[in-house]
Amino acid sequence: MGNFTQQHAKHITPETLKSLGRYDFPDPISIDPDGIGIVAMGGDLAPETLISAYAQGLFPWFNEDEPIAWWCPEPRCVIVPSAYQPSKSLRKQANRERWQVTLNQAFDDVIHACSLPRSDGLNDNQPEGEHTWIHDEMIEAYTKLHAQGFAHSIEVWDEAGQLIGGLYGLKINGIYFGESMFHRASNASKLAFWGLMRLCEQSNVALVDCQLPNDHLMSLGATTLPRTDFLTQLDNLIGSQSALWQKHSHKPLAVSLLDSESPWQLEL
Repeated sequence: MGNFTQQHAKHITPETLKSLGRYDFPDPISIDPDGIGIVAMGGDLAPETLISAYAQGLFPWFNEDEPIAWWCPEPRCVIVPSAYQPSKSLRKQANRERWQVTLNQAFDDVIHACSLPRSDGLNDNQPEGEHTWIHDEMIEAYTKLHAQGFAHSIEVWDEAGQLIGGLYGLKINGIYFGESMFHRASNASKLAFWGLMRLCEQSNVALVDCQLPNDHLMSLGATTLPRTDFLTQLDNLIGSQSALWQKHSHKPLAVSLLDSESPWQLEL
C-alpha cells in the first residue's frame, strides 16, 4: 500500500479503491443470487486487499485456522447517523457520569478487548461462539489498517482514566464499516456508539455499515437494506468526501456533551 494513506484516499475514485488489491473479487449478486452471504474464499488480509474488498461491499469473517471467507450478506444491517436517537436512560446516564470519549487513543486495547469471549463480560454485541473471528491474524490486519489511517477506534474512559468501553471499524470517505464493540461498565459501549454517531454527523459520514443484524444493533436503531440498495449507496459514499479522523484531530469529549449541537471539537 506504500504511501497510500487516507489523505490520498479521499481524493481518488471508487474504481481506484476497488482495484487496489491483487484479487478480482466476484460480483456478490452474480455469485450469490440466493443471498447466502459468502461470495469468495482465499486471498490475504493485506491492507490494500481489505480496502478493495470493503469498497466492493465485502468483509472477511472466518474462524482461526480456516480459509479466509469474504461475505456480503443479504440483507445488510446499517444505521444512518443523522437518524440515530439515544434512549432516555442513556441520555440520563451521560449527564450523570464523568466519563470521556476519545478517538484513536487506544486502538490496540480496543481490538484486543473486542476479541475476548463474551463469557468474560466484555463483548455485548456478539452471540455466543462468535468471538473467535477476531483472532491474531485479524488483529494484525486491522492494526496495519489503523497505521494506514483507515481503521479507527472510539474509546470510553471512566473518571479514573480506565478504559471501560469502545468500538472499532474502518472509514472510507463517506461510510464507516463497524466491526465490533465491548464494554466493561454498564452502557459504555452504547456511549461509544453514540459518540460514533455524532462524529459521523460532523464528518459527513452518511452511513454506518453494521454488516449482520442482531438484537443489540437493532435496539440501537439499526435497520436492514436489501443488498442491491446497499451496494448502490456504497459507490456514492466511497466517492464522497469527509473529514479525516486522525489521532490528534479531535479533543477528548465529555460524555455529558454528546447531546450538544457539535460535540466533537475539531483541532485546526
